[in-house]
Amino acid sequence: MRSERLAVVRVYLGSDHAGFVLKSRLIEWLTQAGHEPIDCGPDAERDDDDYPPYVMRAANSAVGDPGSLGIVIGGSGNGEAIAANKIRGVRAAIAWSEETAQLARLHNNANVLSLGARMYPVADAVSFARVFIETPFSGESRHARRLAEITGYEATGELPALPAEA
Repeated sequence: MRSERLAVVRVYLGSDHAGFVLKSRLIEWLTQAGHEPIDCGPDAERDDDDYPPYVMRAANSAVGDPGSLGIVIGGSGNGEAIAANKIRGVRAAIAWSEETAQLARLHNNANVLSLGARMYPVADAVSFARVFIETPFSGESRHARRLAEITGYEATGELPALPAEA
């Protein structure tokens, strides 16, 4: 067991109807773990809820609050990741294992985790969120370089240069 206390992380969460129950469970877990969950909606489970308004608010809030993270939840997590990634500065990643959650942070400095509530048990989703929150970006030069290429494209709309042929 670790002796050091992890930093408190503010986590913005948004879902659709399919992700509502998992979102509620993640908010409980985050609170118990000493983090600060911010629920961006919906506030009730309604079959006709669309994910973009809630997911995009969670993603926008996470990118606008340095040091915070976001978690977006739907049935598969695919649409939620797509919507979140439309927000400038968001790097949303889908996780389906602890390893993919870890690599999203370690290599890609993802700031939003996308989960599929219908894809795995709740306990697994909570574990993926825990790993995501606890894993820092490695800062390795190759990963930083790749992120700079993506950020450059976001800023200018110019595709990254192709590597020189050997």
